[in-house]
Amino acid sequence: MKKLVILGAGTAGTIVASKLRPRLDEAEWEMTIVDQDGVHIYQPGLLFIPFGIYSERDVKRPRKDFLPAGVSVVTGEIDLVEPDKNRVLLEDGTVLDYDYLVVATGTHARPDQTPGLMEEGWRDSIHEFYTVDGAVALAERLKTWEGGRLVINIMEFPFKCPVAPLEFTFLADWWFQERGMRDDVDIVYATPMDSVFTKPIAAKHLTHLLEQKKVTVEPDFYVESVDGDAKKLVSFDERELPYDLLVTVPVNMGAEFVQRSGLGDELNHIPVDNGTFLSTKHDNIFAIGDAADIPTSKAGSVAHFSVDVFAENFPRYVQGMAMLERFDGHANCFIESGHGRGLLIDFNYDTEPLPGKYPLPGFGPFSLLQETAANHWGKMMFRWIYFNILLKGREMPLPAQMMMAGKELQA
Repeated sequence: MKKLVILGAGTAGTIVASKLRPRLDEAEWEMTIVDQDGVHIYQPGLLFIPFGIYSERDVKRPRKDFLPAGVSVVTGEIDLVEPDKNRVLLEDGTVLDYDYLVVATGTHARPDQTPGLMEEGWRDSIHEFYTVDGAVALAERLKTWEGGRLVINIMEFPFKCPVAPLEFTFLADWWFQERGMRDDVDIVYATPMDSVFTKPIAAKHLTHLLEQKKVTVEPDFYVESVDGDAKKLVSFDERELPYDLLVTVPVNMGAEFVQRSGLGDELNHIPVDNGTFLSTKHDNIFAIGDAADIPTSKAGSVAHFSVDVFAENFPRYVQGMAMLERFDGHANCFIESGHGRGLLIDFNYDTEPLPGKYPLPGFGPFSLLQETAANHWGKMMFRWIYFNILLKGREMPLPAQMMMAGKELQA
């Protein structure tokens, strides 16, 4: 009996289990998935909690609802992976042997990595929305906040869902308008990058939105520390950025056991082949989703498309055959822009976001790099698709590889 162990029952790990269980003979393969608790979080929904669009209940489901029969579920904290012994050690002393290991433990907000961030003002004048507790606390704070300078800042790249802070900025503009207090709020978007949109075509089509919404952009702002008493961010080049309310995207890092196990880079993300997700160090370890160090967005769509490729390759690989499919870095993201409208971007390792129609050429119904109501509803409908189709490994009519059909090539 061969043993496949999956670490992490989030988006990527759950889809791996759902897609591989039917492909691997139960008489020959034992499949185990491990996570620290039994609650699955719909992470794209955290963005909506501060604005009262979703509640905590809307983003939580039992993990067991999405894992197929024939998969053993183990709940516990992962202490260590011992690649030389092909085993996983849990903090409670449980030992899980494996023939093949899939690491899908994601990346996580680490506010403790920035000096001063979790000190004076944390959960009062300083907030984040990348955890359930953080999003709920921010919702409560916004209910009573009377205005001032709102700073949305990104600490460091990469982080999961790279468009989320931009979406938060757009939704904040809408939310304050709805409450008749937009003139009382100065919105500042601070990024360590030299611009909000790093891809030229996206910048050409989207920069005007920030101007229309009167958002001030502070580029090249790489935070060294936070002074909670004085309510200011301090950059490495000694610039200071004052705030009345700070909404931050903390440093994101992979799971700590990755570092202890010698599997990852300085941010605990695992180096893998960009097309097959096979570890560059171990021939029986794969990393999928946000846990992998691949040069594309850490986003749910990447987890979805990459697992589609992985699920085709893995049965071949374990039989000693070549992995024929290669992931091209495909990602697409809805960008909620407020007022019942949204945008959509679709790109991969080699092709930046382009205008056009998606997924059907000439029809859509979604428009790329354009604000439309259809894009907003695509974003809102995705929660049902996520829980009822995606996590259960059911086929979606979207190819894993990015399509050029429907896209408008730019000169």
